[in-house]
Amino acid sequence: MRILTATLAGTALAIVMAAPCAARAQDTPQEQQETTDDIVVTAQKRSQTLIDVPQSVSVVSGALLEQQSATNFSDYLKNVPSLQLVQGTPGQGRLVLRGINTGGVASTVAVYVDETPFGSSTALANGAELAGDFDTFDIARIEVLRGPQGTLYGASSLGGLLKFVTNEPTAKRIEGKALGGVEFTEGGDASYRGAGMINIPLGDTLAFRASGSYRKQGGYIDSIGTAGSRIDSNFNDFQSYGGRASLLWTPDSGLTVRLSAQLQNLFVDGAPSFVEADPATLKPLYGGLTQSEYVSSYSDVKYRLYNATIDYDFGGATLTSSTSYGQQSQSLRIDYTANLSAPLAGPFSDLLQSLGAPRIPQNNAFFDQLTENRKWTQELRLASDGGKVLEWLVGGYYTHEKAQIFQHLKLVEPGTLTPIAYPLELAKYDLSSRYEEFAGFANATLHLARWFDIDLGGRYSHNSQNADQTTSGFFLAGSPTLSGLKSSDNVFTYSIAPKIKFGARASLYARVSKGYRPGGPNVIPPGAPAGTPVTFEPDTVTSYEIGFKADSADKRLSIEASVYHIDWNNVQLFAMVNGFGVNANGKGAKVDGAEIAATLRPTDGLVTSVNFAINDAKLSGDTDPLVVGAIKGDHLPFTPKYSVGVNADYEWTLGGDVTASIGGSIRSLSRQSGSYDPAYLALYGHFPRVPANEVVDLRAGLSFGRYLLNAYVKNLTDAAGITATQALTANGFSRNPNGAIGTGVIRPRTIGVSATVAF
Repeated sequence: MRILTATLAGTALAIVMAAPCAARAQDTPQEQQETTDDIVVTAQKRSQTLIDVPQSVSVVSGALLEQQSATNFSDYLKNVPSLQLVQGTPGQGRLVLRGINTGGVASTVAVYVDETPFGSSTALANGAELAGDFDTFDIARIEVLRGPQGTLYGASSLGGLLKFVTNEPTAKRIEGKALGGVEFTEGGDASYRGAGMINIPLGDTLAFRASGSYRKQGGYIDSIGTAGSRIDSNFNDFQSYGGRASLLWTPDSGLTVRLSAQLQNLFVDGAPSFVEADPATLKPLYGGLTQSEYVSSYSDVKYRLYNATIDYDFGGATLTSSTSYGQQSQSLRIDYTANLSAPLAGPFSDLLQSLGAPRIPQNNAFFDQLTENRKWTQELRLASDGGKVLEWLVGGYYTHEKAQIFQHLKLVEPGTLTPIAYPLELAKYDLSSRYEEFAGFANATLHLARWFDIDLGGRYSHNSQNADQTTSGFFLAGSPTLSGLKSSDNVFTYSIAPKIKFGARASLYARVSKGYRPGGPNVIPPGAPAGTPVTFEPDTVTSYEIGFKADSADKRLSIEASVYHIDWNNVQLFAMVNGFGVNANGKGAKVDGAEIAATLRPTDGLVTSVNFAINDAKLSGDTDPLVVGAIKGDHLPFTPKYSVGVNADYEWTLGGDVTASIGGSIRSLSRQSGSYDPAYLALYGHFPRVPANEVVDLRAGLSFGRYLLNAYVKNLTDAAGITATQALTANGFSRNPNGAIGTGVIRPRTIGVSATVAF
């Protein structure tokens, strides 16, 4: 992958070169480029300048991530139009692009790391809720492709793609970097961060690069008892740690071999990290950010990713082989004491007494859950090395996945993890599944005139799935044990994109594209009524987009704009049957939207950028009766109609090699609908209404050649924005004490400083 500027940044053409100070701290002098260099991306699996790609692409550079102290999804949302994050717990988040979201458990945004797809392709491994939130240290850039990507990237990319592009090893020189930082959060504990990178040439043709990072985020939510008194302050602390290693071998000008490995752990105390709120207003209860925790809970997410990529240039065409293995797991302990207190004190207790067991006046309950996905992928493609009339690419793809979700309900003595011995099992649930997919794809760009191109792509995919469900226990009585559940799909996705070029610096394009998400065998709850679907169907989107890209000759002004209409058919939904979740299909949804991103560099050192998005995303038909109340015209959840991001940074020289910078950002979201929740709808006549919010960030930096000091404030005004809503009930009973609703919240105001040294 060729990068023409060491300080890539942007939202499409916006925010290009917004991080000059960060670039000087991490790049050697020979790498530093002028802001007039074009941005090269691999959105269509070949190197193209950003302005030549006939679709909406956002690019956020590693330099900008460093300048904004952005370490995870929530930190860089402000740089990408129409990108949302639904999250209540670190490491457990749902990405949404252009409003394609109904709260189902299968992903609508694909996540890649270089050539490797990460996460489950199906709805049987919680893929949507476990989007890969990789640490951004030593990342070259993040590419976000907005709109369906079914042609080149396949399943579960209905809304688009988020791709982490890592820095390659270089045999030219030894490089290194170290970073340390500390943060202080309003009403919470202190946080710490450390990271390091080393690049070592092992000869003229071989190089090794490795990086590691550790981040400890202090908690800011208090655990309370039933009377509302604090019993554990700031209990939702979070740790993220891991590393990345890569070996690059280039024995001659035609052959490149890269081996890569990445490991990351994300451990959260107090998971899920929801705040108890008044369900009518969504404002926190008990005078602060609190949660009633009776059993210590946690989430432990692990990423393991391995890849071998081989490129061979035959002269005229390049063959690429990418072989990957990824493993994603989550160990989760969820406190169910408040939810199950009523049934445990009632019929279950009576049953125990009838079996001769003593009545126990109080129990604490929790679910142990393990979710695991193991995924092998192989992609082989052949691409032309340019061409005056025709550029082409053909390829094949194979993936094989194994997944499991295991849940076990346990009772313990109050205030301990000591199990209470009962004469019968409470609940055990085990769902194992397998997914296999074969696909062939092709893409071509025809240069029909100096001013006119047309891009054509197609992909045929076949997948097969099977699943086994095993259940036991008092609360799962009547739930069947099933084996050999099967489903299969065949699908063709495509893209067509004509483009008119107005010289080298402007283009107008239209794009029609189709995206796809697999169906699959379904979970069958206890006592399921007749008609409960034993399988659920695939859903598809068709997007119609017109866009314009341009920049001035001196690159001081850049603009990208697009309008689009999206038809979402057979939309997958998360339904409730007898208190248990199943997958179901609704009729459809529609999104009408527009995006604009502009960057202005009026004078040397000053960069300002604005991105704006409108997404009118609604159901186009009533949902299945299993999803009570969601009807035609209801807004899709966590999709604000309006979103705005504004960034401004100014850098000036203090003398010698010392430079200073100041900057700020604001992200504004209009009111949006919370998650679809039949119980909430029954009480209030509508789904949760999430208030509008604005988040303001400030930053400043000093660069001394190899050294960089940054200071920043995140969420300056301490905005209490809501990022997720829980269902009011679970298993037919209230989830929280006093009828409270759980809400995910933006981290309170945080002040931080960091220091970086590079060589």
